[in-house]
This record gives sequence, structure tokens and C-alpha cells, in this order.
Amino acid sequence: MKAEEKYTDKQLIDKILNKETAMFELIIRRNNPYLYRIGRMYRFSHEDTQDLMQETYMEAFMHLHQFENRSSFRTWISKIMLHQCYRKTQKWSSKHIQTPENGDHVFENLYNTETSAQVMNRELNSVIEKSLLSIPEDYRVAFTLREINGLSVQETAEALGISESNVKVRVSRAKAFLRKEIEKYYIREEIFEFNLVYCDEIVNRVMQKLREI
Repeated sequence: MKAEEKYTDKQLIDKILNKETAMFELIIRRNNPYLYRIGRMYRFSHEDTQDLMQETYMEAFMHLHQFENRSSFRTWISKIMLHQCYRKTQKWSSKHIQTPENGDHVFENLYNTETSAQVMNRELNSVIEKSLLSIPEDYRVAFTLREINGLSVQETAEALGISESNVKVRVSRAKAFLRKEIEKYYIREEIFEFNLVYCDEIVNRVMQKLREI
């Protein structure tokens, strides 16, 4: 079991508040993937997202005593990250925000030696990432919190300050937008296309069998 999986959020927070500051590292490791996705869904670059994550963790640490365990810690820290992103988008000009065409991946996890499956997964991830970054922000962020970061409908509603029914509407519309965007990247007739080379081969095989009868 990894160290960050050994304790509950409540146990970690209690230890940190009892001056075991080093335990905050486990909070960071546990929440890095979720905060990173939020930053990238706001179209911030990898570097800017890391800066926002750092600010979020510092803010969380300074106000950790205010966490009342009424909601999950992930919801609480996600709200801080959302606030940091919103504040940054209001402050910065658009030139600091990354466009969907940029090749930097949201969920990049590449190895020096890639199998064909890894290459295909990377290409598929790239299509999904570009598609996500093309849909309206409100839908994109709700989709990220609910479907990618795994928050419940209630937690997503709390993080965004909207109703649960609104969350469901936004996620549903995000899926519809996403489907339309992904469709732009493929030609239906080419999916599992039966190449002419294989067509000739199967014709020859069948005809040979027929001649043997």
C-alpha cells in the first residue's frame, strides 16, 4: 500500500494540524491528478497549471483548520483550485491561455519505448483532450469534476455553487458536445475498414473452398 493510501483525509488533516507538517506531502500526492485536470480544463498550460496547484495547496494548508469535514476534502480543495483558476482567467490576457491546438496533453503519461497500444491510447487521448477543450467552459468544467475526477453530483454542485439538476444538465450537454467534436476526427466508413487487400484474400479463400466441394 502506498503511503498516501494508508490514511484517510481526516487522519492526515488531524496529523498536519498537530504539527506533523511533513504529512502534507501525502495530501499533495493524493490530489495532484484532480487539481491538474481542473487547471488544464481551463486551458492553462502545464507550467501555469502547476503554479495554480502550488497556490491552491498553499491556500489549503493555511486554511486547513477551517475544513469542517462537511463535504469531502477533494470537494473542498477543488473549490480552492476552481477559485484560483477563475481569478487567473480574470487577471491574465488570452495569450497566457493555451489553445486546443497545442500538442501538450492533459493526461500525458508517455514512456521512452512505446508499444502500438500505447501509441494508439496516446492518440485517442489527444483526440479526447482537444475535443474537451473545444466545448463551452461551464460544461467542460462540470464534466471534468463529475466524470473525470469522480465527484458525485452533489459534490460537483457544491464545488461549482450550482444546483444538482444544473450539474446533470451541464454534464449531459458536455457529453453531447464532446460526441460532436470527436466525430470531426474520424470518417465513419473508415472505422474497422475492410481493406481491399483483405477483401481479395477472403474472396480467394471462399472461392477455393467452393471449388473443393
